[in-house]
Amino acid sequence: MKLDKVHLVFFSPTRTSRKIGEAIVRGTGLKCIEMSDLTGKPAIGQEFGADTLVVVACPVYGGHIPPLALSRMEGLHASGTPAVAVVVYGNRAYEHALQELDSLLAAKGFRVIAAGTFIGEHSYSTERHPIAAGRPDAKDLEEAALLGRRVMEKLRKAGGADMAGRVDVSRIRKPRQPFFHLLRFIYKVTRMRKSGQPMPSTPAVDADLCTHCGHCAAVCPNEAIAKGDECHTRADRCIRCCACVKGCPQKARSFDTPFAGLLSENFRYRKANEVIL
Repeated sequence: MKLDKVHLVFFSPTRTSRKIGEAIVRGTGLKCIEMSDLTGKPAIGQEFGADTLVVVACPVYGGHIPPLALSRMEGLHASGTPAVAVVVYGNRAYEHALQELDSLLAAKGFRVIAAGTFIGEHSYSTERHPIAAGRPDAKDLEEAALLGRRVMEKLRKAGGADMAGRVDVSRIRKPRQPFFHLLRFIYKVTRMRKSGQPMPSTPAVDADLCTHCGHCAAVCPNEAIAKGDECHTRADRCIRCCACVKGCPQKARSFDTPFAGLLSENFRYRKANEVIL
């Protein structure tokens, strides 16, 4: 069957996953492009056939796909639709995330023919504690576009979308992980947790800076902030994506977690993006 369109599905509170997904889509060269932004609402009864290439991009939180993102994708359904599974992580590790995404897509009827693990600025990254700050950058986006081109080449060589083989995402090259930095990070995290040091559950708000513009409420993916009550964040709904922190025009919000310093200290080196086809 001829493949003539590409559909980007993404969950991306801070837009890093969206940027990578859009670059992959551009790289395919397909002219018919559709998008489903699941950041603020779930997919409802979306059906895909074998004539569409679907690119699915999600962030990694704590080594996993955010449960909210997985729930938003429950409404996706496919019939052997070729898919590209992409996870975007903050320069530490993606751990189980790629396999979780692959398993969900397979259960929904997609055939994952390519996958990638890309770097995006960590949710906890700040000027004081930068963690993959500014990524994805131009080089990352070039590599994402190259993946799109390689996917189309794979489909061409296979003789069609229905002939392209699945990939085993567990065989993707693992990121380089200097042992000393990893060991130091694990040691300090263990000590911190044993000490009983309190951890923030939601971003803090400087009421003197907040102008109640409502931007934080608009960008929150899980309605943890109500318009008109911007100085309060519901802990039971906050997923700590820090979209409200990064997007606040007045810089009235902050998420002061000790993990930011540890991540910045031990994961400063530039990790490479990896793909499998």
